[in-house]
Amino acid sequence: MKQTACIFFTVLIFMTAVSSIEAQITVSQDGEHSSIAEAVSMAMPGDTITVTEGIYREHDIRIKKPLTLVGEGRPVIDGGDNGYIILITADSVTVSGFEIINTGRSYIRDYAAIMIEKASDFVIEDNRLDNVFFGIYLAETNRGVVRNNHVESYDRREASSGNGIHLWNVKNPVIENNRVTGMRDGIYLEFAENARIMGNISNDNNRYGLHYMFSNGGVYYENTFRRNGAGVAVMYSENVDMKNNRFENNWGATSYGLLLKDIRNSTIEGNRFYRNTTAIYSESSSNILIRRNDVELNGWAVNIKSSSARNRFEENNFIENSFDVRTDSPRNNNHFEGNYWSAYEGYDLDRDGIGDVPYRPVSLFSIIIDRQPESLILMRSMFIRLLDTAERIAPVLTPKTLFDEKPKMTRIQ
Repeated sequence: MKQTACIFFTVLIFMTAVSSIEAQITVSQDGEHSSIAEAVSMAMPGDTITVTEGIYREHDIRIKKPLTLVGEGRPVIDGGDNGYIILITADSVTVSGFEIINTGRSYIRDYAAIMIEKASDFVIEDNRLDNVFFGIYLAETNRGVVRNNHVESYDRREASSGNGIHLWNVKNPVIENNRVTGMRDGIYLEFAENARIMGNISNDNNRYGLHYMFSNGGVYYENTFRRNGAGVAVMYSENVDMKNNRFENNWGATSYGLLLKDIRNSTIEGNRFYRNTTAIYSESSSNILIRRNDVELNGWAVNIKSSSARNRFEENNFIENSFDVRTDSPRNNNHFEGNYWSAYEGYDLDRDGIGDVPYRPVSLFSIIIDRQPESLILMRSMFIRLLDTAERIAPVLTPKTLFDEKPKMTRIQ
């Protein structure tokens, strides 16, 4: 009896061990499994599906269990302009190594190459998404990672293009080292908590390189936003850290490097603003530290509205901008101190590295342009230089309280 019981338990342990081994399923065009969707359907939770090189004309691939879906040799999944291509509604799913092309397009449905809904702990990495409506779409997710993907599309109309990486109602996402081109917004966040957006390149998108809406506690570091309709818009959010990014060549009649609207308690530090129409635009924003940024060769370095208050501009380099600061009010509720201004013509008799005369960055000519845009043709004339010099000595029209009392004499390193 004891021997029988021992054999029974041995067999039971063996069967349990076998059942816990994750299966490896291979999909190939001439093999036993030639359909990705069928392989996903037959797989057990925890299995790995390897898809070999080739073109797979499939869409609406639904993943409802924990799986790892890996492309070998960059296989192509062609959605044939039909709806979604991959939909994920399970936790712990990984998708990597694919080229995914040709989603459907719609004015009422957000068709995406990869759609993730109500899932956690997923990884989407090392994929190329081409000619897509939306690229990677996260909805009601937690702890997801989107990394090393390339998303590109070609519709130059804002109204009919989707977002490259779209986040709605997500928590703790990591968006890292992706490249997004030719979409409406490169990266879009709405109701995202504690997002980490790092090392991405977002260029040549129709509207914004990055669009933040109602998203608190996030950080975006070391990203590049280049040649977008506007670089970045951060709206209706608080406690956002924006550090070591590059805002370059976001140029146009209504273009900005960084647009701030209703932002509070945030930090903008160590960024480079280069050749934007307006480097930093601020409206109804407060308690923001703008520190140690390089603001160079922009049209307007700073356009700060009277609704913005208690913001601090410290130790920034303002270099060869057409206009340093623009405002719509004779009063100033923000603080400028210790910045370097290439247009500063003061002196430093005590040689402490700080100008002995305060610098007034709002020029009279900038006020004239606001009222008479056609006067821009006089920008480099001697007459305008004389007007600006006289206004700085005895300000009448420019804000008397908007000045940098301690302008640096040399560029801040």
